[in-house]
Amino acid sequence: MAIVGYFASALIGVSLGLIGGGGSILTVPVLVYLFGVDPVLATAYSLFIVGSTSLVGTLPKYREHLVNLKTAVIFGIPSILAVYATRAYLVPLIPNPVFTVGTLVVTKAMLMMALFATLMVFASISMIRDKRGGSLDAALEEVPQHFNYPMILLEGAVVGVLTGLVGAGGGFLIIPALVLFSKLPMKQAVGTSLLIIAAKSLFGFMGDLSQYHLDWLLLGSVTILAIAGIFIGNRLSRNIDGNKLKKAFGWFVLAMGVYILVKELYLNPAAAAAVGH
Repeated sequence: MAIVGYFASALIGVSLGLIGGGGSILTVPVLVYLFGVDPVLATAYSLFIVGSTSLVGTLPKYREHLVNLKTAVIFGIPSILAVYATRAYLVPLIPNPVFTVGTLVVTKAMLMMALFATLMVFASISMIRDKRGGSLDAALEEVPQHFNYPMILLEGAVVGVLTGLVGAGGGFLIIPALVLFSKLPMKQAVGTSLLIIAAKSLFGFMGDLSQYHLDWLLLGSVTILAIAGIFIGNRLSRNIDGNKLKKAFGWFVLAMGVYILVKELYLNPAAAAAVGH
């Protein structure tokens, strides 16, 4: 399974390079199901992998003037504070087991995977239903940038908490927010989103350094492969219709999300045994 896991690690970066997002949604399932990492620890690993890969992906976007630094700072500050606080203080406070319903014992690991699967379902719907096109980009190019500060701060904090809980970048939430509340064109929203994801993910990971014993060999290997994948994805994106690929990837993420929910909530015989671990 490790060989499949390393191949899937590269696909995380390929997806980011091809469609500007979505790859981070695969990171936790890859770590949990292909490398056997504990789900709670996998969310910490995911923050480092997603943050590092997104940071590298930001560089070519910045050179192409597709990163709005002012927007990144305004949106990023509440997001960074929220994700750090969530990883350092909220996640350690979640009890294990979380609660019991009849014979079903919901452990901390189950809760993390269920939350992540729910996020996958919402992310997939966003990808499948995405109807934004060049006409919107052209229209926004003509609109002076205007910040809806209350909504940007609120959205940044919400995305930060979600990122801290499940270890995903949250690009499917950030990009629409940047378009709607900061009036950024789509391409610039994608580039700015990568910088925000990188900053909040890496700061969130710092909140985990004192919480867990980390396998740096595994973490480094997956990160390097994901970074290599983003360069492959950038090259492939020149010849592949990104919108069609995004919808196809959305259906795949939807299937994965539903599978994880069913597996964790109905097909997990070890749930009760996990109590106390």
